Amino acid sequence: MEWQPDEQGLQQVLQLLKDSQSPDTATQRAVQEKLEQLNQFPDFNNYLIFVLTSLKSEDEPTRSLSGLILKNNVKAHYQNFPPNVADFIKRECLNNIGDPSPLIRATIGILITTIASKGELQTWPELLPQLCNLLNSDDYNTCEGSFGALQKICEDSSELLDSDALNRPLNIMIPKFLQFFKHCSPKIRSHAIACVNQFIIGRAQALMDNIDTFIESLFALAGDEDSEVRKNVCRALVMLLEVRIDRLIPHMHSIIQYMLQRTQDPDENVALEACEFWLTLAEQPICKEALSGHLVQLTPILVNGMKYSEIDIILLKGDVEEDEAVPDSEQDIKPRFHKSRTVTLQHEGGEGEEGEDIDDDEDDDDDTLSDWNLRKCSAAALDVLANVFREELLPHLLPLLKGLLFHPDWVIKESGILVLGAIAEGCMQGMVPYLPELIPHLIQCLCDKKALVRSIACWTLSRYAHWVVSQPPDSHLKPLMTELLKRILDGNKRVQEAACSAFATLEEEACTELVPYLSFILDTLVFAFGKYQHKNLLILYDAIGTLADSVGHHLNQEEYIQKLMPPLIAKWNELKDEDKDLFPLLECLSSVATALQSGFLPYCDPVYQRCVTLVQKTLAQAMMYSQQPDQYEAPDKDFMIVALDLLSGLAEGLGGHVDTLVARSNIMTLLFQCMQDTMPEVRQSSFALLGDLTKACFPHVKPCIAEFMPILGTNLNPEFISVCNNATWAIGEICMQMGVEMQPYIAMVLSQLVEIINRPNTPKTLLENTAITIGRLGYVCPQEVAPVLPQFIRPWCTSLRNIRDNEEKDSAFRGICMMIGVNPGGVVQDFIFFCDAVASWVNPKDDLRDMFYKILHGFKEQVGEENWQQFSEQFPPLLKERLAACYGV
Repeated sequence: MEWQPDEQGLQQVLQLLKDSQSPDTATQRAVQEKLEQLNQFPDFNNYLIFVLTSLKSEDEPTRSLSGLILKNNVKAHYQNFPPNVADFIKRECLNNIGDPSPLIRATIGILITTIASKGELQTWPELLPQLCNLLNSDDYNTCEGSFGALQKICEDSSELLDSDALNRPLNIMIPKFLQFFKHCSPKIRSHAIACVNQFIIGRAQALMDNIDTFIESLFALAGDEDSEVRKNVCRALVMLLEVRIDRLIPHMHSIIQYMLQRTQDPDENVALEACEFWLTLAEQPICKEALSGHLVQLTPILVNGMKYSEIDIILLKGDVEEDEAVPDSEQDIKPRFHKSRTVTLQHEGGEGEEGEDIDDDEDDDDDTLSDWNLRKCSAAALDVLANVFREELLPHLLPLLKGLLFHPDWVIKESGILVLGAIAEGCMQGMVPYLPELIPHLIQCLCDKKALVRSIACWTLSRYAHWVVSQPPDSHLKPLMTELLKRILDGNKRVQEAACSAFATLEEEACTELVPYLSFILDTLVFAFGKYQHKNLLILYDAIGTLADSVGHHLNQEEYIQKLMPPLIAKWNELKDEDKDLFPLLECLSSVATALQSGFLPYCDPVYQRCVTLVQKTLAQAMMYSQQPDQYEAPDKDFMIVALDLLSGLAEGLGGHVDTLVARSNIMTLLFQCMQDTMPEVRQSSFALLGDLTKACFPHVKPCIAEFMPILGTNLNPEFISVCNNATWAIGEICMQMGVEMQPYIAMVLSQLVEIINRPNTPKTLLENTAITIGRLGYVCPQEVAPVLPQFIRPWCTSLRNIRDNEEKDSAFRGICMMIGVNPGGVVQDFIFFCDAVASWVNPKDDLRDMFYKILHGFKEQVGEENWQQFSEQFPPLLKERLAACYGV
């Protein structure tokens, strides 16, 4: 006997569905309670499916809502449904997939997919065969409803469908879908392509077996009049470019012609899918060859796509100029991620090249519309193509740019400025001759009456900051800085944000060039403090922190400190310990403390105490959570990480002055816990702080060494690069303080360090820190380390030859010399590498130079004049000269 609803029960359910459409919150709460009660009755779900599929007298929204409530129940409690209820629901779904209403068909499709992903497809073996069978129905609704459901299943379960678990249903499904590419209904053609598209990236075997038919079928649909079909065709070709470019190459010319057309499609969704093609093609080795002949057509199309659409301008409030007094809505503020401290060494070419932050520059430009659109995609495509074609792109672009940059319509002028920014990286060399004229024009655009023009000019100028700084300061740097600082105080929030970000980039490029203007810069930044709403305040902290990093100790002047510190400390006092706005402020203070050094002393006490409190609170909460997870929330460990990093900044900036602060706190006990935290970023920051405290106030660290060293040893695991890097560096710093007392701990760490230095593909920063630490261990305990010299001498020499002369390099090389003294045979095989490393010194201290001299001459005497001649024949000419000039060999 089929299940039938009881009339009274049905009325109750219908009333519930009506109530749940009410806007009143009290009614909503009552509905939630009622749902909880009704879910105790297994056949409540029968009523819900009955309303969805059979109660045609009800309006569609109510029936659909019934299905969506059922879907949520399936998600939450499906495993508790009695078998007869589950079977009834499944049967009803399949019998009604062809409902005349598109809304009801779609709801049933969602329900089917939810059940499939819950009970997995294994427990519903008849589902796929039946849906595929229903595709053959002459009734359009049945065919469309089944396809809708299949498309959702393909999206949710593409991997499962291509596995042995289900006997590879794709072998039947893919050829079946391909037949429908020719269907007379555009909606069905569109479903069919969308289904197959789910299997391209995973390279499903069944699709690879039918790849040629698929590509031919796509080409046949190229001229389809339906925009959804065209969009899916473009999407398919973009993905095929990634996984089966071999199959597209023979047709590449006509595909490019097609994509040029589609990138200009009147439907923006189609144009956007097509525009992705250029982005993907730029990553393929064949890009240059395939596109060279088409640049003349492609360039104007991309440039044209970079204009704001009318809808963008409305969404961006392009006509609102003054909005600085409007408070920010909280959802506008993207979560920030703190970049934990990684200890790097100085190189010939400036700061550590490796840990550079790669910002998504294109996103700086319109991030409030964070959804991807044609403008952003076109700009990103032009950016990557500029990097592929370099100067060859300019003949196609420059004539267009002239017309854009001076255009009376602000929307067109704005797009020209964006073009100029997008090509900055790739076409820099070719742009140099035009920059002396362009930069002043862009600086003028900073005063444009349209906010969106002012903000894009900020971004584009930041992309040319490197060139600006390379010119005499009065020519461009000074006018640019003056105007950017005015924009930081703009009345428009988007302009403030763009100007702050651009100024931070300028600070990084200009560094100490900014010192003469510090007073003026600080006045502006401090004034902005009183003016900014929430979101831009966070960017302002970043600009101040970057300024401190860039000018360093030049900030340590009484007048600058008096300007900067009171507003920062006022903010610091306003914020509660739970407020995430502390992150950017703590990062900023960390940079300021490092730069001000002793100038930070008057402020250090409360800042230090609060950091210790943040660490302590977080550890306590983590402890409670681990013991009673049902009663306590997991803590946000970022509070602890940022606090540890600021403590590092204090230790680095204040040096020995931090001694009394450490003496009066339990930081060493907390550090012992942090170093054993499960979260790698916590350990990473702990080891950085340990190294900084070791340098600043070792007497407080020394009593803990016996407990700390085994933990450091276990963290020499290159799986976590940054943790391993900081642990390695801290061991080296401890070693320099311990001296000969380091001896009992050598065995805990030496073999791991030697293993790391010999690993292929280890990042440069980690290699260098490992080499320094091995050298330092050898310096304090040469007898213990020298025996393994042959195991690391070659990678040791090659990784340290590019580092500037500094204290760390000095101690490491002294260690190597002492180990060679103990075990000269250990270096014989790789002596040429040692010679090369010695030659990398510009001016070593006199006693170190003597050590090098003795080793070089000792080796020469050992092998004899004739062998030395033969040996030094292998030297590159530069090395030969250098050694002859400095060491007379």
